[in-house]
Amino acid sequence: MKPVNWGILGAAKFAREQMGPAIHAARGARLVALATSAAARAEPFRDFCPDLVVHGSYEALLADPAIDAVYIPLPNHLHVEWSLKALAAGKHVLCEKPVAMTLAELDALIAARDASGLLAAEAYMIVHHPQWQRVRDWIAAGEIGRVEHADAHFSYDNRADPGNIRNSAEMGGGGIRDIGVYIYSSVRFATGAEPEALSARIRRENGVDTWAAVSGDFAGPQGRFSYTGLTSMRLYPRQEVVFQGERGLIRLTAPFNPAVFGDAHIEMRRLGLPDLVEHFPAARQYVLQVEAFGRSLREGAPYPWRLEDARGTQAMIEMVFASEV
Repeated sequence: MKPVNWGILGAAKFAREQMGPAIHAARGARLVALATSAAARAEPFRDFCPDLVVHGSYEALLADPAIDAVYIPLPNHLHVEWSLKALAAGKHVLCEKPVAMTLAELDALIAARDASGLLAAEAYMIVHHPQWQRVRDWIAAGEIGRVEHADAHFSYDNRADPGNIRNSAEMGGGGIRDIGVYIYSSVRFATGAEPEALSARIRRENGVDTWAAVSGDFAGPQGRFSYTGLTSMRLYPRQEVVFQGERGLIRLTAPFNPAVFGDAHIEMRRLGLPDLVEHFPAARQYVLQVEAFGRSLREGAPYPWRLEDARGTQAMIEMVFASEV
């Protein structure tokens, strides 16, 4: 079966270190082209993809008839603009998170996707990782009883890098958009629940949030549960998500960047039963994401994270900002 030919808009560090190699390694996918105005920035990509075609502009890559799908790792404020241009050029789109800055932007992108008949999705890779699929299945099966509380934490410290786009308000930076998408979307994915009421305390520097503590209630298939979440770009690195139920709890200790932050490791503790611990050393979530995208194109398989799913997280992000106290 014909592989999906991929192009990348921009030679971003993340594309160079993670998604470029993942596309190259994925079954049924080929990394064919990269768009960058600085030819030297393409050379590290050629270390793993020597036949890469380099276009000097994003427009040139979108006009390349050899490209089926485009991966967009651009700064946040450019995501919708170039996703719309890619769809207009007849390309399928996998765009980095957050896929949009506002609900109105995301609705425009959904409408363009529907009109084009193409696949457009947010690159929310954790839903493709077996540890999160296992957690979702455990919760749905009632393994820890009804979920009563979820808490999620994601922090790192980039204060020494003021030029980082995450520290730029003009480029859509801030911890809520950069890593809030993880602690909000992951709870929504695992439980099928949505936030009902939230309260947020936010600290800012130069117009971007550097610390945000969110608490509130979710409601879903198993009823209501309480939620606390913390994101920060000024704290010691930490990643952890815990779901606490009536009869047990589930903890993920490297929920978002396994193999980089730590071992993909989940544990379930239940009253009267032995602890259950699972490790996933071989899982490569970026590769799995690319392969799922290809299956959706070739076989019509449902894609695990639709723009509508991303819309729910954007709605929560807007709730967080609106609920600041």
